[in-house]
Amino acid sequence: MKKILVAGGTGFIGHHLLKKCIKKGWNTFSLSSGKISNKDKIKNVKYIFLDIRNKDKIKKLKKIKFNVVVNLSGEVDHKLKKKVIDTHFNGVKNLLNNLDIVSLQSFVQVGSSAEYGKMEKLQKENVLGSPISYYGKAKLSASNYLLKRKTLSSFSKCVLRLYQVYGPNQKDNRIIPYVIKNALLNKTFYCSTGKQIRDFIYIDDVISAIFKSIALPKKVDGKIINIGYGKGYKLIFVINLILKYIGKGHPKFGLIKMRKDEAKSVVPSIALSKKLLNWSPKVSLEKGLKSTIQSFKK
Repeated sequence: MKKILVAGGTGFIGHHLLKKCIKKGWNTFSLSSGKISNKDKIKNVKYIFLDIRNKDKIKKLKKIKFNVVVNLSGEVDHKLKKKVIDTHFNGVKNLLNNLDIVSLQSFVQVGSSAEYGKMEKLQKENVLGSPISYYGKAKLSASNYLLKRKTLSSFSKCVLRLYQVYGPNQKDNRIIPYVIKNALLNKTFYCSTGKQIRDFIYIDDVISAIFKSIALPKKVDGKIINIGYGKGYKLIFVINLILKYIGKGHPKFGLIKMRKDEAKSVVPSIALSKKLLNWSPKVSLEKGLKSTIQSFKK
């Protein structure tokens, strides 16, 4: 039985990953800084609540002897610059320095498309990232620390760069749940022009890719791998598709400005994930949106 630590386990992706680990019968631990209510806890998951930046408290992790670590932790609010840097770069550093590396077999760092910066063409892993947002810079620093530290050679390590992940139970600070929530209430809501092109990947496909990377440690060791759908959609198309499925809602386009550090087009090549992981996304945008909308109606 594998013993896995999901850092950032109380977040959107982490919650889905924990549920799948329990289904597999793994000895499953969640690490997060913020506590959650008992009703939100998953049965048989062992929850550890501490700040990943705290060098003293994080020392207790070494005693648990994990076989697998998936790191999803870190601040995502771009406005909190210092916390973004601390939780991503210093967070992964503290985590790696306080694990029992004798028992550790696999470390999966969950990265982001923001590590590429404003690369408008098809994003490929062999191109050096040039991030412009603090979030992208912090993520890239964490990725580089993991992959370039020579003393970490006793276990497999990889970076999965995720694109626009969506699905059930996601907070409405992301575009798809934001639109769904407002549309279901038949509200008027503000949007950008909707001309940005984004790659949307359903949560089940992301979880599948994470498990593939854990199952193939030798193949993924030292690699950066894009995990996306492999196709870009204009936001205005996605928003209008959601409205079509729901049948109500009133978007006001052009009233939210694009951030200065925001790229117009963010689309990955997923050729490497197909080659190394024998993985490709199974859930179409249409199917994924319908499933997500249904979950919001419950």
